[in-house]
Amino acid sequence: MSTQTTKRDRLTQRWERFRTNRNEALAEAHGWLTLTSFQWLPETPTAFDNIPGLWSVSEGKAVLSASAEDSLSLITDASPVDGTISIALADEQSISWVSYGTVVVELGMRANRYMIRTRDSAAPTFTSFTGVPVFDYNPDFVLKGTFTPYDQPRTEVIGTAHPEVPGKAVLVGEVSFELAGARHTLAAAAGELGSLVVTFFDASNNASTAAWRKLELTKPRPDDSVVVDFNRAINYPSAFSDFGTCPQPVAANTLLVPVEAGERDPR
Repeated sequence: MSTQTTKRDRLTQRWERFRTNRNEALAEAHGWLTLTSFQWLPETPTAFDNIPGLWSVSEGKAVLSASAEDSLSLITDASPVDGTISIALADEQSISWVSYGTVVVELGMRANRYMIRTRDSAAPTFTSFTGVPVFDYNPDFVLKGTFTPYDQPRTEVIGTAHPEVPGKAVLVGEVSFELAGARHTLAAAAGELGSLVVTFFDASNNASTAAWRKLELTKPRPDDSVVVDFNRAINYPSAFSDFGTCPQPVAANTLLVPVEAGERDPR
């Protein structure tokens, strides 16, 4: 067996472990695969379809009124909701607030508006999940890139998966690399432990892949080189349901070539 073949086998095995961990993370109870609805909270107490109680906003707080017959329980201590409760959140904050049956109700603040999302462990997207469809591992999509940091982080306004929720991206630099015989550059955000994250469009979107994807890169080496491995491109939660508020790429992060590597469109 050649050294090149051994290296490829080793990289494939690492990718397979990455895929296993990714699928296990998605399969957690009341995770992203269990989203079943999204509602803005109104000022007038309102009953929503298939969600017990009356929901509203008052004096900067989310308000829930319910009786014991509604079978709603607080997530924090499992105590029943019998009367009116309220809570205030900061923008972009989310909590698992109450539950009923197989459903957890997530309360969040998006664009300075309160919303609730239901997370149902009986949702078909969850109960039928056997793994995200992916392209076969392709070493041609493992590229060497160069990171060029900005002098200061830059903030850009972006869209999200929800048309009523604006977003912003805080970018720390650019990653350039060669793909399909051309030079490409993507703006990157800071990831965890020094890594970089790029959110990108490419020519495969809405055909074999979702509307956009993201990729976490290695921490830049001392010479500013990074590994750009598109085999590890993953979907945002909004690829699995219509109830995500996931950030879109900045307009400049558009690759005009198809990147048929990593996760496919799950729908």
